[in-house]
Amino acid sequence: MPNALLSPTPAARTRILLIGIDGLRWDLTADSTAAPTLRAMAEEGHLMPMTMEVPTMSGPGWSSILTGTTHAQHGIRDNSFVGHRLHHHPDLLSRAFYQDQTTRTFAAAGWPPLVSPDGLGPVVHQRAEQQKAGLHTVVARDGEVHGFVRIDAEITDFALAALTSHRSPDVSFVYFCDVDDAGHVYGARTEEYQAALSRVDRHVARLRHAVHTRAVDHGEDWLVVIVADHGHLDEGGHGGDTPEERTSFILRWSPTLPLGTWPDEVAPNELLELILAEREPAR
Repeated sequence: MPNALLSPTPAARTRILLIGIDGLRWDLTADSTAAPTLRAMAEEGHLMPMTMEVPTMSGPGWSSILTGTTHAQHGIRDNSFVGHRLHHHPDLLSRAFYQDQTTRTFAAAGWPPLVSPDGLGPVVHQRAEQQKAGLHTVVARDGEVHGFVRIDAEITDFALAALTSHRSPDVSFVYFCDVDDAGHVYGARTEEYQAALSRVDRHVARLRHAVHTRAVDHGEDWLVVIVADHGHLDEGGHGGDTPEERTSFILRWSPTLPLGTWPDEVAPNELLELILAEREPAR
């Protein structure tokens, strides 16, 4: 019988924080004084463009990003979610749990179709048994009712509480919609859009600080991935096939880890597998 004291300790998996910023155009962020945190993370990490599939709407876009499937596969063509096949396509958090069933997962969003079982989705599976076991936490709020300025701030507070707890999640998805809301109401090239960008940038700064603190104080490996689901026309709005609407990006940042090489071009439905591969322990 092998001596348990001599058995090797399993290598720790990299912890993942996926941040979704709805409707963010990076070209309006790159030189903006409203986004010092995002700009610094891009300079310290790795930024690459991503082109979204048409129609460029949140339902199809986030479903492709979070489930690793195309529009044709998940069946979502707009924000009504009519005819979706999400039950057949596990999301990133579910896939991470199936990869290692000790994995703790966390999701927080203010757009109900992403996380709420009482709405049109949800894209993120509820996994009730894992919730009961304390392995999966879902925070669902409604920014369309209460306003995304308030709700994004609440989402940040919930995410920070999770990230700083003694049972910090291994894989998380945190979603912000203030920028997209401002784009719809005021347009993308407006002071209001930049003000929303500033608010979200401050939310991201708080999350980055929490991740950095955990990495340094606890010796944990962390990867933060930030992504958008579509862009916006200058006058506001999206759904079509213009470059302004199809534009997205992938920003990778880690407080301690060297960033591995990813393909030069990544489709929205390919992102999930790349993130899961980052979870594999070094051998």
